[in-house]
Amino acid sequence: MSANFNSLLGIYDKPSLRQTVEGIFYRMRVGCPWRDLPATFGKWNAVYKRFNAWSRQEKLMGIFRGLIVEPDLEWTFIDGSIVKAHQHSSGAAHEQDAAIGKSVAGNTTKIHMAVDACGLPIHFSVTGGEVHDCKEAPKLVAKLPLANYTVADKGYDSEPLRTQIREKGSVPIIPRKQNSTIGNDGMDWCLYKYRHLVENVFARLKHFRAIATRYDKLKRNFESLVALACAFIWLPM
Repeated sequence: MSANFNSLLGIYDKPSLRQTVEGIFYRMRVGCPWRDLPATFGKWNAVYKRFNAWSRQEKLMGIFRGLIVEPDLEWTFIDGSIVKAHQHSSGAAHEQDAAIGKSVAGNTTKIHMAVDACGLPIHFSVTGGEVHDCKEAPKLVAKLPLANYTVADKGYDSEPLRTQIREKGSVPIIPRKQNSTIGNDGMDWCLYKYRHLVENVFARLKHFRAIATRYDKLKRNFESLVALACAFIWLPM
């Protein structure tokens, strides 16, 4: 990497950068309040302000998107997962979108995820926990790259969604509910069994306690944490 490129990025001239990033990862891993960050990472307020600035500028989301290189788009799997919102995430009122809604579990957020055939995350969105998978799916599918097959569970049983997927040039593999009059004669159950790949991603994301339970008030800050965790999954690739 050239010196000119380094100076353009303005990153390597900051000696505390690694310390700051490690502090963000530590907080994401253990789910502690920012104020409780160990002193080894520097002043907690400095770490939080850097994270908040990167979140506002969508830099962490940009890192995740930049790491998505040559995804295997033979299959795409989509699903949603509920995250319990801690009381610290829904305290002071603010005008910005929080993506926290009321559901059976109380205050919750939902992560809508899409992964490729290798089980690597390629796109996600965050909504309130009360938002049904099928309601968010059209927006999610519209932003996905073209895949040969799009696989989802019964929660995505919707003819308009199937039509949208077909119009993109993909084949929908979505089982119909038991009360359907059409039935599942055309279902590829063998391919459907690989839907566990998207469940595996949720399991890996929730190793990070600040994602398994949401503590951030702002939607964009929680999205940045999810993006950082997805980037972490991509790093070995």
